[in-house]
Amino acid sequence: MKLEYFIAKRLVKPEASQNKFSKTIVNIAVTAVALGILMMVVSIATGMGLQNKIRDKVSSFNGHILISSFTGNESNVSVNPISLHQTFYPSFKNISGIKHIQGVASKAGIIRTSKAFEGVVFKGVGKDYDFTQLKDYLQQGRMPILNQELNNEVLISEYLVKRLQLKLGDSFDTFFMKEGQNKLPNFRRFKIVGIYNSGIQEFDASYLIIDLRHIQRMNKWTPDQVGNFEVYVSKFSEIEEKTNEVEQEIGSFLHAQSIETKYYYIFDWLKLFDSNIVLIITVMLLVAVINMIVALLVLVLERIPMIGILKSLGMTNTNVRKIFLYNALYIVVKGLLIGNIIAISLLLIQKYGQIVKLNSENYYVTIAPVYINPLQIIALNLFVVVVIAIFLVIPTYIITYITPSKSIRFK
Repeated sequence: MKLEYFIAKRLVKPEASQNKFSKTIVNIAVTAVALGILMMVVSIATGMGLQNKIRDKVSSFNGHILISSFTGNESNVSVNPISLHQTFYPSFKNISGIKHIQGVASKAGIIRTSKAFEGVVFKGVGKDYDFTQLKDYLQQGRMPILNQELNNEVLISEYLVKRLQLKLGDSFDTFFMKEGQNKLPNFRRFKIVGIYNSGIQEFDASYLIIDLRHIQRMNKWTPDQVGNFEVYVSKFSEIEEKTNEVEQEIGSFLHAQSIETKYYYIFDWLKLFDSNIVLIITVMLLVAVINMIVALLVLVLERIPMIGILKSLGMTNTNVRKIFLYNALYIVVKGLLIGNIIAISLLLIQKYGQIVKLNSENYYVTIAPVYINPLQIIALNLFVVVVIAIFLVIPTYIITYITPSKSIRFK
């Protein structure tokens, strides 16, 4: 064991210091480091948790990339049909990282009941539709069955059920307007077999899931025609890159658009969380560094006679500085350990206990989500240790100005 580390290890023991003031300063430094890492870990976990949850919700209803015709790509309602006979369907052969492709179509309609009416968008989905994307949002009932004969089953939101005063198992009438004047609307009666709640009112107030064949028949499309394609990528971080690759692959008659572009206002808002996380880390790190510098200076001043004795015995300034750096890093590690234990405990309580609630109208979620990434937490702790260690090197230079002749007599 190195002499510097041995001495530093002896100095961290409680009985090594008789000065109550220095003990108080050290305790404050430990608390500052603990609170700092606590705030950092919690802010990252909750910020990224909220980003991931909202991102998953938006993609559940739209996919990651939308492929549509140029004339109808800006509308939520399918205008022009697209043939399923595409080189990229049911899979992109020349693009890696594409997880799933599904053909869908949308049509506006008006639901009328004896007590209310609502204008909505019916999303028609086929046998290739991945219902696992909506599984987490299902509150009652089940998903519509699409692999049998055409039926009138519908998946509706909890929001619309309340507004229309309906319940699971009820049926309702819907009118779909036809293009052109003086044409009677199409009439359909649907039965509620499932109720979902995504927490994003923009979707809950509009979207109902039905069999794609209803829309194909009303629009007089053939069974191999859809309104647009929804593409899911394996890694969301590659969404813009994959969108560009898809755009090149689908040809000039179709258009590819990422959900980050389509719902830019949501994703721009989510990016603000990154700025908030950086700000919190910066402030907390600054507070921890300042407190550690003060604590280190107090430790040095308390041990001036010891420094003089060590120098008179031949120890160099560098070796003496190492003693106090080891001592300070012990305080940092102690604070990090306490802060991490508290932070992870709080996050686990929230993850499984779901104590903290949020207003879904403002945050698109009803429960504050958390995202715990062990590697991310380890990297954050190493970053904090390195930054604090760099800043602590500076105040240790005061040791070079301490002379043995005067410091031994210092009281």
